[in-house]
Amino acid sequence: MATKIRLQRGGRKSYAFYSIIIADARAPRDGKFTEKIGTYNPNTNPATIDLNFERALYWVEAGAQPTDTARNILSNEGVYLMKHLRGGVKKGAFDEATCQAKFEAWKQNKESNTQTIRDAEAKAKKELVAKNLEAEKKINEAIAKKVADKKAATEAANVVEEPVVEETATEETAAE
Repeated sequence: MATKIRLQRGGRKSYAFYSIIIADARAPRDGKFTEKIGTYNPNTNPATIDLNFERALYWVEAGAQPTDTARNILSNEGVYLMKHLRGGVKKGAFDEATCQAKFEAWKQNKESNTQTIRDAEAKAKKELVAKNLEAEKKINEAIAKKVADKKAATEAANVVEEPVVEETATEETAAE
């Protein structure tokens, strides 16, 4: 029986959510499966992956063939690196402690790179917000200047009319 590691689609229309499963190669995409080893949600940024690492490693070592997307997910989670390191332990190139140390170093490096990317995205987002606020401030200042100019022009027109009204009032007072 050819065993595959693949994605099983769930979720609603235009909002996919996947289960990472072990299934017979002949089974339909959303059909019968042997075991569910995790989930994959591409709708979040970055995509959320919840994987049972030990079971995924077991199935990869047992010979289950992943699809392209499943292989990328397993590779990003470090399953293939651990398989490679365990192969080195079996051949006697190094011991189990060295294997774990190398895997932990890789994991730390990956987390620091991910954190750097997240920090850069957050900084870019803050700069964009600041730029938008500055542009909005300039627009508001321009609008305020136009309103002030219009108000000054209206007041100048009223000042010209007021002396005429005052002269009429003073003429009436003088006539009495």
